Amino acid sequence: MKYASIGPVTTHFFVFAQPPASLTLESGRSLSHVTVAFETYGNLNAQKSNAILVCHALSGDAHAGGISIEDNSPGWWDGMIGPGKALDTDKYFIICSNVLGGCRGTTGPSSNNPLTGKPYALDFPLITIADMVEAQRNLIDSFGIEKLLCVIGGSMGGMQALQWASAYPERVRAAIPIATALKHSPQQIAFDEVIRQSIMADPAWRQGYYYEHGQPEKGLAVARMIGHITFMSDLSMEEKFSRKLKNEKLSFQFTDDFEVEGYLRYRGNNFVKRFDANSYLYITKAMDYFDLSGDKFMPGVKKSPVKFLVISFKSDWLYPSYQSQDIVRVLKQKHAYTTYFDLTSTYGHDAFLIEIADETRLIRNFLANIRID
Repeated sequence: MKYASIGPVTTHFFVFAQPPASLTLESGRSLSHVTVAFETYGNLNAQKSNAILVCHALSGDAHAGGISIEDNSPGWWDGMIGPGKALDTDKYFIICSNVLGGCRGTTGPSSNNPLTGKPYALDFPLITIADMVEAQRNLIDSFGIEKLLCVIGGSMGGMQALQWASAYPERVRAAIPIATALKHSPQQIAFDEVIRQSIMADPAWRQGYYYEHGQPEKGLAVARMIGHITFMSDLSMEEKFSRKLKNEKLSFQFTDDFEVEGYLRYRGNNFVKRFDANSYLYITKAMDYFDLSGDKFMPGVKKSPVKFLVISFKSDWLYPSYQSQDIVRVLKQKHAYTTYFDLTSTYGHDAFLIEIADETRLIRNFLANIRID
Protein backbone atom coordinates (compact mmCIF):
# COMPACT_ATOMS: atom_id res chain seq x y z
CA MET A 1 0.00 0.00 0.00
CA LYS A 2 1.31 3.44 -0.92
CA TYR A 3 0.86 6.22 1.61
CA ALA A 4 0.74 9.93 0.91
CA SER A 5 3.35 12.43 2.00
CA ILE A 6 2.70 14.33 5.22
CA GLY A 7 2.60 17.52 3.15
CA PRO A 8 4.28 20.91 3.64
CA VAL A 9 6.89 21.17 6.40
CA THR A 10 9.19 23.91 7.57
CA THR A 11 12.63 23.93 9.16
CA HIS A 12 13.01 25.36 12.67
CA PHE A 13 16.07 26.56 14.55
CA PHE A 14 17.14 25.96 18.15
CA VAL A 15 19.92 28.07 19.68
CA PHE A 16 21.82 27.06 22.80
CA ALA A 17 25.20 27.51 24.54
CA GLN A 18 24.71 31.25 24.80
CA PRO A 19 27.60 32.89 26.71
CA PRO A 20 28.71 32.40 29.37
CA ALA A 21 27.53 28.85 28.60
CA SER A 22 29.26 26.82 25.89
CA LEU A 23 29.28 23.38 24.29
CA THR A 24 32.46 21.52 25.26
CA LEU A 25 33.66 19.27 22.47
CA GLU A 26 35.48 15.96 22.65
CA SER A 27 38.65 17.71 21.48
CA GLY A 28 38.58 19.95 24.55
CA ARG A 29 37.63 23.03 22.56
CA SER A 30 34.23 24.68 22.93
CA LEU A 31 31.58 26.45 20.90
CA SER A 32 29.12 29.17 21.85
CA HIS A 33 26.02 30.44 20.04
CA VAL A 34 25.26 26.98 18.62
CA THR A 35 22.31 26.76 16.23
CA VAL A 36 20.61 23.46 15.37
CA ALA A 37 18.29 23.22 12.37
CA PHE A 38 15.50 20.68 12.83
CA GLU A 39 12.13 19.49 11.58
CA THR A 40 9.38 17.63 13.41
CA TYR A 41 6.51 15.46 12.16
CA GLY A 42 3.53 14.24 14.15
CA ASN A 43 2.65 15.25 17.70
CA LEU A 44 4.41 14.78 21.01
CA ASN A 45 2.07 13.03 23.45
CA ALA A 46 1.28 14.35 26.93
CA GLN A 47 3.79 11.97 28.54
CA LYS A 48 6.47 12.98 25.99
CA SER A 49 7.17 9.31 25.49
CA ASN A 50 6.55 8.80 21.76
CA ALA A 51 9.54 10.68 20.30
CA ILE A 52 11.75 9.11 17.64
CA LEU A 53 14.99 10.79 16.59
CA VAL A 54 15.96 10.27 12.94
CA CYS A 55 19.67 10.80 12.24
CA HIS A 56 20.89 11.61 8.76
CA ALA A 57 23.88 10.38 6.76
CA LEU A 58 26.93 12.32 5.57
CA SER A 59 25.30 14.67 3.08
CA GLY A 60 21.80 14.70 4.58
CA ASP A 61 20.01 17.39 6.53
CA ALA A 62 17.05 18.05 8.80
CA HIS A 63 14.53 17.69 5.96
CA ALA A 64 13.75 13.99 6.32
CA GLY A 65 10.01 13.93 5.58
CA GLY A 66 7.21 15.86 3.92
CA ILE A 67 7.54 18.58 1.29
CA SER A 68 9.73 21.58 2.08
CA ILE A 69 7.90 24.89 1.91
CA GLU A 70 11.22 26.53 0.99
CA ASP A 71 11.97 24.64 -2.23
CA ASN A 72 9.12 22.13 -2.66
CA SER A 73 11.51 19.18 -2.31
CA PRO A 74 10.54 15.87 -0.64
CA GLY A 75 12.40 14.77 2.47
CA TRP A 76 15.31 12.40 1.96
CA TRP A 77 13.37 9.64 3.83
CA ASP A 78 9.85 10.73 2.90
CA GLY A 79 8.84 7.17 2.08
CA MET A 80 9.51 6.19 5.69
CA ILE A 81 7.88 9.11 7.56
CA GLY A 82 4.17 9.86 7.64
CA PRO A 83 0.73 8.41 8.50
CA GLY A 84 0.78 4.64 8.16
CA LYS A 85 4.46 4.53 7.22
CA ALA A 86 7.29 2.83 9.12
CA LEU A 87 7.70 5.94 11.27
CA ASP A 88 3.99 6.52 11.66
CA THR A 89 3.22 10.15 12.48
CA ASP A 90 -0.22 9.11 13.79
CA LYS A 91 1.66 7.30 16.60
CA TYR A 92 5.06 8.90 16.91
CA PHE A 93 6.62 12.34 17.18
CA ILE A 94 9.51 12.36 14.71
CA ILE A 95 12.49 14.71 15.07
CA CYS A 96 15.33 15.15 12.58
CA SER A 97 18.14 17.68 13.00
CA ASN A 98 21.06 18.73 10.86
CA VAL A 99 24.33 17.61 12.46
CA LEU A 100 26.88 19.84 14.15
CA GLY A 101 29.50 20.72 11.55
CA GLY A 102 26.91 20.65 8.78
CA CYS A 103 25.95 23.38 6.35
CA ARG A 104 22.16 23.10 6.23
CA GLY A 105 21.27 25.41 9.08
CA THR A 106 23.28 23.95 11.97
CA THR A 107 26.49 25.59 13.15
CA GLY A 108 29.48 24.49 11.07
CA PRO A 109 32.56 25.87 9.31
CA SER A 110 30.45 27.99 6.95
CA SER A 111 28.65 29.67 9.89
CA ASN A 112 29.71 33.09 11.11
CA ASN A 113 32.14 33.06 14.00
CA PRO A 114 30.60 35.40 16.62
CA LEU A 115 34.10 36.62 17.52
CA THR A 116 34.95 37.78 13.98
CA GLY A 117 31.62 38.14 12.16
CA LYS A 118 33.10 36.05 9.33
CA PRO A 119 32.71 32.35 8.50
CA TYR A 120 34.70 30.06 10.79
CA ALA A 121 36.33 28.21 7.87
CA LEU A 122 39.17 26.12 9.34
CA ASP A 123 38.99 28.02 12.62
CA PHE A 124 36.01 25.78 13.33
CA PRO A 125 37.10 23.02 15.74
CA LEU A 126 37.23 19.38 14.66
CA ILE A 127 34.09 17.60 15.76
CA THR A 128 33.11 13.98 16.42
CA ILE A 129 29.98 11.87 16.24
CA ALA A 130 29.78 12.23 20.03
CA ASP A 131 29.75 16.03 19.61
CA MET A 132 26.91 15.73 17.10
CA VAL A 133 24.94 13.69 19.63
CA GLU A 134 25.60 16.27 22.36
CA ALA A 135 24.08 18.96 20.16
CA GLN A 136 21.08 16.69 19.53
CA ARG A 137 20.77 16.02 23.26
CA ASN A 138 20.44 19.75 23.92
CA LEU A 139 17.69 19.90 21.30
CA ILE A 140 15.88 16.91 22.82
CA ASP A 141 16.16 18.49 26.28
CA SER A 142 14.49 21.64 24.93
CA PHE A 143 11.35 19.58 24.24
CA GLY A 144 11.36 18.25 27.81
CA ILE A 145 11.83 14.71 26.51
CA GLU A 146 13.48 12.54 29.14
CA LYS A 147 13.63 9.32 27.13
CA LEU A 148 13.50 8.76 23.37
CA LEU A 149 11.36 5.90 22.18
CA CYS A 150 13.88 5.20 19.42
CA VAL A 151 16.91 6.57 17.62
CA ILE A 152 17.25 5.48 14.00
CA GLY A 153 19.61 6.20 11.12
CA GLY A 154 21.55 4.79 8.21
CA SER A 155 25.27 5.07 7.50
CA MET A 156 26.55 8.00 9.59
CA GLY A 157 23.03 8.20 11.00
CA GLY A 158 23.53 4.68 12.32
CA MET A 159 26.72 5.81 14.04
CA GLN A 160 24.73 8.50 15.83
CA ALA A 161 22.14 5.92 16.89
CA LEU A 162 24.90 3.75 18.34
CA GLN A 163 26.48 6.75 20.07
CA TRP A 164 23.15 7.69 21.65
CA ALA A 165 22.67 4.16 22.97
CA SER A 166 26.23 4.00 24.26
CA ALA A 167 26.41 7.44 25.88
CA TYR A 168 22.80 7.65 27.12
CA PRO A 169 21.42 4.11 27.51
CA GLU A 170 19.03 5.38 30.18
CA ARG A 171 17.53 7.87 27.72
CA VAL A 172 16.84 5.54 24.78
CA ARG A 173 14.36 2.66 24.67
CA ALA A 174 15.40 1.37 21.25
CA ALA A 175 17.96 1.97 18.52
CA ILE A 176 17.93 1.01 14.84
CA PRO A 177 21.40 1.31 13.23
CA ILE A 178 21.22 0.61 9.50
CA ALA A 179 24.11 -0.06 7.09
CA THR A 180 26.72 1.22 9.51
CA ALA A 181 29.69 0.24 11.67
CA LEU A 182 31.18 0.52 15.14
CA LYS A 183 34.31 1.98 13.55
CA HIS A 184 35.68 2.73 10.11
CA SER A 185 37.91 0.16 8.48
CA PRO A 186 41.21 1.22 6.85
CA GLN A 187 39.47 1.05 3.47
CA GLN A 188 36.69 3.40 4.60
CA ILE A 189 39.25 5.82 6.05
CA ALA A 190 41.21 5.61 2.80
CA PHE A 191 38.17 6.55 0.71
CA ASP A 192 37.47 9.51 3.01
CA GLU A 193 41.07 10.68 2.74
CA VAL A 194 40.96 10.59 -1.07
CA ILE A 195 37.71 12.56 -0.90
CA ARG A 196 39.31 15.17 1.38
CA GLN A 197 42.45 15.42 -0.72
CA SER A 198 40.39 15.98 -3.88
CA ILE A 199 38.82 19.03 -2.21
CA MET A 200 42.05 20.37 -0.74
CA ALA A 201 43.91 19.94 -4.06
CA ASP A 202 41.57 22.44 -5.72
CA PRO A 203 43.38 25.83 -5.77
CA ALA A 204 40.00 27.46 -5.08
CA TRP A 205 39.96 25.80 -1.64
CA ARG A 206 42.44 28.48 -0.42
CA GLN A 207 43.37 26.50 2.71
CA GLY A 208 39.69 26.53 3.69
CA TYR A 209 39.25 30.32 3.59
CA TYR A 210 37.32 30.53 0.35
CA TYR A 211 34.00 32.01 1.43
CA GLU A 212 34.66 35.45 -0.03
CA HIS A 213 35.70 33.89 -3.33
CA GLY A 214 33.37 30.94 -3.91
CA GLN A 215 33.42 27.17 -3.45
CA PRO A 216 36.22 24.87 -4.65
CA GLU A 217 33.65 23.47 -7.04
CA LYS A 218 35.86 21.15 -9.07
CA GLY A 219 37.37 19.47 -6.03
CA LEU A 220 34.03 19.10 -4.26
CA ALA A 221 32.40 17.69 -7.40
CA VAL A 222 35.15 15.07 -7.74
CA ALA A 223 34.76 14.24 -4.03
CA ARG A 224 31.07 13.59 -4.54
CA MET A 225 31.73 11.51 -7.65
CA ILE A 226 34.02 9.28 -5.60
CA GLY A 227 31.34 9.00 -2.95
CA HIS A 228 28.65 7.99 -5.44
CA ILE A 229 30.80 5.16 -6.77
CA THR A 230 31.06 3.72 -3.26
CA PHE A 231 27.31 4.08 -2.65
CA MET A 232 26.36 1.80 -5.54
CA SER A 233 27.07 -1.88 -6.17
CA ASP A 234 28.68 -3.38 -9.26
CA LEU A 235 25.36 -5.00 -10.15
CA SER A 236 23.32 -1.82 -9.67
CA MET A 237 25.75 0.10 -11.90
CA GLU A 238 25.53 -2.63 -14.53
CA GLU A 239 21.73 -2.59 -14.41
CA LYS A 240 21.50 1.21 -14.49
CA PHE A 241 24.26 2.05 -16.97
CA SER A 242 26.12 -0.99 -18.35
CA ARG A 243 28.40 0.41 -21.10
CA LYS A 244 25.69 2.58 -22.66
CA LEU A 245 26.96 5.50 -24.68
CA LYS A 246 25.50 8.99 -24.42
CA ASN A 247 25.78 9.28 -28.20
CA GLU A 248 25.92 6.69 -30.96
CA LYS A 249 29.70 6.78 -31.41
CA LEU A 250 32.79 7.26 -29.28
CA SER A 251 34.07 10.84 -29.37
CA PHE A 252 37.78 9.97 -29.09
CA GLN A 253 38.08 12.94 -26.76
CA PHE A 254 38.31 13.28 -22.98
CA THR A 255 34.60 13.80 -22.60
CA ASP A 256 31.77 11.83 -20.99
CA ASP A 257 31.18 9.21 -23.68
CA PHE A 258 29.49 6.76 -21.32
CA GLU A 259 26.24 7.34 -19.49
CA VAL A 260 27.87 6.47 -16.16
CA GLU A 261 30.39 9.28 -16.71
CA GLY A 262 27.64 11.75 -17.43
CA TYR A 263 25.74 10.61 -14.35
CA LEU A 264 28.73 11.12 -12.07
CA ARG A 265 29.43 14.56 -13.50
CA TYR A 266 25.79 15.52 -13.08
CA ARG A 267 25.70 14.37 -9.46
CA GLY A 268 28.98 16.08 -8.66
CA ASN A 269 28.02 19.38 -10.27
CA ASN A 270 24.63 19.43 -8.53
CA PHE A 271 26.15 18.66 -5.15
CA VAL A 272 28.29 21.81 -5.10
CA LYS A 273 25.11 23.89 -5.25
CA ARG A 274 23.84 22.62 -1.88
CA PHE A 275 26.80 21.50 0.21
CA ASP A 276 29.82 23.21 1.73
CA ALA A 277 33.26 21.78 0.95
CA ASN A 278 34.62 22.37 4.44
CA SER A 279 31.63 20.61 5.98
CA TYR A 280 32.48 17.59 3.82
CA LEU A 281 35.99 17.63 5.27
CA TYR A 282 34.83 17.96 8.87
CA ILE A 283 32.08 15.36 8.68
CA THR A 284 34.18 12.70 6.96
CA LYS A 285 36.86 13.23 9.61
CA ALA A 286 34.26 12.81 12.36
CA MET A 287 33.21 9.50 10.79
CA ASP A 288 36.83 8.32 10.67
CA TYR A 289 37.33 9.24 14.36
CA PHE A 290 34.25 7.26 15.40
CA ASP A 291 35.11 4.11 17.37
CA LEU A 292 32.73 2.23 19.67
CA SER A 293 34.36 -1.15 19.22
CA GLY A 294 34.90 -3.56 22.09
CA ASP A 295 34.76 -2.11 25.58
CA LYS A 296 34.14 1.40 24.26
CA PHE A 297 30.45 0.59 23.75
CA MET A 298 28.24 1.21 26.79
CA PRO A 299 31.18 1.31 29.21
CA GLY A 300 30.20 0.13 32.68
CA VAL A 301 26.87 -1.32 31.50
CA LYS A 302 26.56 -5.08 32.02
CA LYS A 303 23.04 -5.53 30.63
CA SER A 304 21.77 -3.11 28.02
CA PRO A 305 18.39 -1.53 28.71
CA VAL A 306 18.21 -0.55 25.02
CA LYS A 307 16.60 -2.84 22.43
CA PHE A 308 18.19 -3.00 18.97
CA LEU A 309 17.20 -3.72 15.42
CA VAL A 310 20.31 -3.96 13.21
CA ILE A 311 19.91 -3.96 9.42
CA SER A 312 22.51 -4.49 6.70
CA PHE A 313 22.41 -5.16 2.96
CA LYS A 314 24.20 -8.00 1.18
CA SER A 315 25.37 -5.84 -1.75
CA ASP A 316 26.72 -3.00 0.44
CA TRP A 317 30.49 -3.08 0.00
CA LEU A 318 31.08 0.34 1.58
CA TYR A 319 29.59 -0.81 4.91
CA PRO A 320 29.66 -4.58 4.41
CA SER A 321 27.46 -6.94 6.39
CA TYR A 322 30.32 -8.18 8.55
CA GLN A 323 30.46 -4.74 10.19
CA SER A 324 26.80 -5.00 11.22
CA GLN A 325 27.53 -8.51 12.48
CA ASP A 326 30.34 -7.00 14.58
CA ILE A 327 27.73 -4.67 16.07
CA VAL A 328 25.49 -7.63 16.89
CA ARG A 329 28.36 -9.45 18.62
CA VAL A 330 29.09 -6.43 20.83
CA LEU A 331 25.38 -6.10 21.63
CA LYS A 332 25.21 -9.76 22.62
CA GLN A 333 28.13 -9.19 24.99
CA LYS A 334 26.02 -6.47 26.59
CA HIS A 335 23.05 -8.87 26.79
CA ALA A 336 21.01 -6.51 24.63
CA TYR A 337 17.71 -7.56 23.08
CA THR A 338 18.89 -7.66 19.46
CA THR A 339 17.24 -8.48 16.15
CA TYR A 340 19.40 -8.61 13.02
CA PHE A 341 18.50 -8.78 9.33
CA ASP A 342 20.87 -8.90 6.35
CA LEU A 343 18.61 -7.91 3.47
CA THR A 344 19.03 -8.91 -0.15
CA SER A 345 19.32 -5.88 -2.40
CA THR A 346 21.21 -4.92 -5.55
CA TYR A 347 21.51 -1.24 -4.62
CA GLY A 348 24.66 -1.34 -2.48
CA HIS A 349 24.99 1.21 0.31
CA ASP A 350 22.20 3.31 -1.20
CA ALA A 351 19.79 0.49 -0.30
CA PHE A 352 18.99 2.07 3.07
CA LEU A 353 17.44 4.99 1.17
CA ILE A 354 15.75 2.84 -1.47
CA GLU A 355 14.54 -0.45 0.03
CA ILE A 356 11.57 1.22 1.73
CA ALA A 357 9.20 -1.78 1.63
CA ASP A 358 11.56 -4.22 3.38
CA GLU A 359 12.69 -1.63 5.92
CA THR A 360 9.10 -0.65 6.64
CA ARG A 361 8.12 -4.23 7.38
CA LEU A 362 11.02 -4.75 9.78
CA ILE A 363 10.87 -1.38 11.52
CA ARG A 364 7.08 -1.39 11.93
CA ASN A 365 7.16 -4.84 13.55
CA PHE A 366 10.07 -3.93 15.79
CA LEU A 367 8.55 -0.66 17.02
CA ALA A 368 5.24 -2.43 17.72
CA ASN A 369 7.07 -4.23 20.54
CA ILE A 370 8.57 -1.06 22.07
CA ARG A 371 6.30 0.16 24.85
CA ILE A 372 5.09 3.77 24.82
CA ASP A 373 4.39 4.82 28.41
